[in-house]
Amino acid sequence: MPRRSSWLLIPAFALAAACNKGGEKAATPGADTTAAAAPTSPEPMAIVTVLYNPPKDTAAFEKYYRTIHVPLVVANQGEIGFVRADLTKFTSTADGKKPTFYRQAELYFKSMDDLKKGIATEGFKKVADDLSKFATGGLTGMVATTTNPHEAGSGQAPAAIFTVIYKTPKDTAAFEKYYAEHHIPLVVASQDQIGFERAELTKFNSNLDGSKPARYRQAELYFPSMDALKKGVATPAFKGVADDLPKFATGGFDALVAVETK
Repeated sequence: MPRRSSWLLIPAFALAAACNKGGEKAATPGADTTAAAAPTSPEPMAIVTVLYNPPKDTAAFEKYYRTIHVPLVVANQGEIGFVRADLTKFTSTADGKKPTFYRQAELYFKSMDDLKKGIATEGFKKVADDLSKFATGGLTGMVATTTNPHEAGSGQAPAAIFTVIYKTPKDTAAFEKYYAEHHIPLVVASQDQIGFERAELTKFNSNLDGSKPARYRQAELYFPSMDALKKGVATPAFKGVADDLPKFATGGFDALVAVETK
């Protein structure tokens, strides 16, 4: 099983927790309240997230991605200024079907100002211009911020991830209130039984071109192995978390299983 691969250094991050869900319909304004349910000492990080749709030729995608695109990103890290990168490959939906998305890449910046400076560089333009050469299925590029700030840790990070990507809910204020006051505490209380080692919550601010984001939120639960993930999602505690979703998530979502890759 591949261990956590970030395009380079990329340390693991410390424990926190949660999950979410939503829909792409008219949304009412809602303040983000989830940060109140997590440690607040570290500053939120800003993230460039790229979700790849299934390509026409996965073998060609993987060869180009591994031998040309990833090295290009690594070579331009200093100019772009990201401090961490996570690459994941989706293996299935939560119920074992073909995954909605093929891969995800996340570039982490220390702040939104750093991200804005980074994506304005020639280095980032080179990376962006390279996408069309291999992403034959299309992609979605978005800007996000973490909503459960956490301290950087050390050592190997988990290798299997349960990912939930939420669409925009009908009422974002109601979503955020329930998410912070009920759903996150439920996931935190269930962590020991489910067995995930840490969680990352992000909220999408916009697409890369500044338009309304294609998705609303993302939650990632990190497990030490695929076996641990499979055991975790089979527990009564995980069922309780899943059964809680209809109580606040008024739209759709994609629940996916992923592994981290180089």
